[in-house]
Amino acid sequence: MFDKAKMMAQAIKLKRAIESEIITFEENGIVIKVSGDQKIKDLTVNGVANKNLIEIINKALKKSQEAAAHKMKDMGVGLDGLF
Repeated sequence: MFDKAKMMAQAIKLKRAIESEIITFEENGIVIKVSGDQKIKDLTVNGVANKNLIEIINKALKKSQEAAAHKMKDMGVGLDGLF
């Protein structure tokens, strides 16, 4: 039982560390900042931010991640709800 609690604590710590990482990429007047958990944090095009676009992209990414998780579960691969 202790090992499972320790593994859960490590998984939570890892999840938080991944979420806190921010990668910035800039090209052709577009700047995008993405967190380690694959969420768009900021997006500007020629200096103009578009919060609506960020929300839509994040919703699409979430659906994609859910589909991938479902496929992994169907194949017998998973992390039992750790993330």
